[in-house]
Amino acid sequence: MSADVSSVIAATARWLVRAYPPTGGAMSAALAEAQARQAASVAAWLRYPTALDAALAALTGAGGSARLDRLVGLGGPRTARGEDAGEAGAEAWRTWVDEVVASWAACLLASPELAAAAVAALSDTEHAPDAPGRFRRLTDPDEHDRRAAPLLRHPDLVAEVADLHRAPLLTRLHSDPVPG
Repeated sequence: MSADVSSVIAATARWLVRAYPPTGGAMSAALAEAQARQAASVAAWLRYPTALDAALAALTGAGGSARLDRLVGLGGPRTARGEDAGEAGAEAWRTWVDEVVASWAACLLASPELAAAAVAALSDTEHAPDAPGRFRRLTDPDEHDRRAAPLLRHPDLVAEVADLHRAPLLTRLHSDPVPG
């Protein structure tokens, strides 16, 4: 069994980009995806700080995007009778979206200062980043990053999702390190 949360990270980042689409062309889409993936990575690693936590998440599942989809008005997978299996399978990634990870990622995207604190807190996990500048697009976005993802980074626009689980994130960032 895999002890990583890469499926959760990929699905949650994908959901964030769909919920708060980038502006502009392909370069903006790539920059927005990179920012969402960095935020989802930090959030997932804080939520599942040990290999055991990650393994349990993989075993129990992430919960899916249904509540988040309703919250932001995204159309989830269609459920009409007679839908072909290919269409239903195309939306299977939504089952790997973790609501808490999406909420925490939205908090981090809306506040580079909070993102910096979250990246610093990764040192208390088994997922400590291997490169100091690895999360630069998240913690220190430049003008290109901001222009590419104005909806994804707008505190008022992401507030509904961010507020779902902001309190546990703040508690996690201000608590003692995870026991090793």
